[in-house]
Amino acid sequence: MKKTLLLLTLFSTISFNIHAQFGGLGKKLMDKGTELTGASLSKLIQPRAAITTNFKDVSTDGKKAPSFIEGQKAQPLYLLPKADGGGFKLCVGYFSMTNKSYCLQAGTRGPSSGDGYMLAPVLGPKKDVVVSILKNAETHPNVSQHEIQELLWAIIARTRFADYNTRIKRTATTLLSPAELLKLEGGALGVLPDNMVAKAKAELPQGLQAIFEAENNIRRLAASGSATYEEMERYAMLAGLVPEPDREFPSGTWSLHPDGYYIRFIPRGYSVTETQIYVPQELAGKVSELVYDAPNAIACPANTGAQRLIQTNEPLEPNYSLKLTTKCF
Repeated sequence: MKKTLLLLTLFSTISFNIHAQFGGLGKKLMDKGTELTGASLSKLIQPRAAITTNFKDVSTDGKKAPSFIEGQKAQPLYLLPKADGGGFKLCVGYFSMTNKSYCLQAGTRGPSSGDGYMLAPVLGPKKDVVVSILKNAETHPNVSQHEIQELLWAIIARTRFADYNTRIKRTATTLLSPAELLKLEGGALGVLPDNMVAKAKAELPQGLQAIFEAENNIRRLAASGSATYEEMERYAMLAGLVPEPDREFPSGTWSLHPDGYYIRFIPRGYSVTETQIYVPQELAGKVSELVYDAPNAIACPANTGAQRLIQTNEPLEPNYSLKLTTKCF
C-alpha cells in the first residue's frame, strides 16, 4: 500500500513537471501536423542526451598494445572477493570475465571484431539512474537482460516515464526508487509526428540524424503495449558493417585505469563483453583496497559509428568450482 501511494504521488508530480518544462509546446508536440519553427524547434532538439559519454572522454595516456601481456593465463575475475559497495576486490595478476553488457547508444551499429573499446566514465544527466539500474539488477535475477535493455533504450531515447508501457514501467519500478523514477522525466519527450522529425533532423549534423530518428521510434515502441524486443532492437541497431576500424586503437587495446591497473573490453555483440584486467605487481602494498565496479565504466569505441557498451558485475556461465591461485592483498 505504501509503495502504491508513493507511485501515485510520483505520477502526479511527473505530469506537473512535464507541463512546467514544456508548457504549451508539450501539447503541440502531440498534435499531428503542428508546424515547428524558430524557438519551438530549438526547444525540441536542445535537450542533452541522457548519456553523453563519447571517445573524447577516454584517457589514452598509458594505453598498451593488445600484445601487452601476451602468453599469460587469466584467472576468473568473478572468483575475486566482492566489495561491500559492489564490484570485485582486485589482486595482483591477470583476470578475465565474460559478463552481461548493455547498449547505450541508439541508431548506431553493433560492435565489429576490429574495433578497439576503451575505458570511459559514465557521464550525462541520467548517469546515476543508469548505474543504479545495473547495480540493483544484481539482486533481482527475476528481471531479464532483455527487460533491462528495453528500459535502458527507453531512457536513452528520452522517453517520458508516463509513456512507458506496462512492461517497461514494471522493470523501472522494480529497479528504481520513487525518487530515481522522478529523475527520468528531465529532458524527456513524447512521440513526435514524422513532419516534426524531418524538421528537427534538418537542424542536426548528419551524424546525429539517424540517432534522433531512432530515438523517436524507440519512444513510440516503448509506449506500445504490443511492441516486441526485436522491434525495439531493430531501431536501436543499424544494419550493416561499421566503417573501417581505427588503426590506432585496434581490438584488444588496454586502457590504464586511474587506479593504476589495466583494463580492456572485447565485445561479443552488444549484450556480451569479455572484460580483462591486469593488476601489476607494483600496486601491491600501495593501496589498501582496489575495487573494480563494472557499472561505473563504459566500453567506448574509438569508432564513433559503433555502440557504447556499459558493463555489469554479472558473469555469464561462471564456473565456481574453479579456485584462484593468487593470494589477494
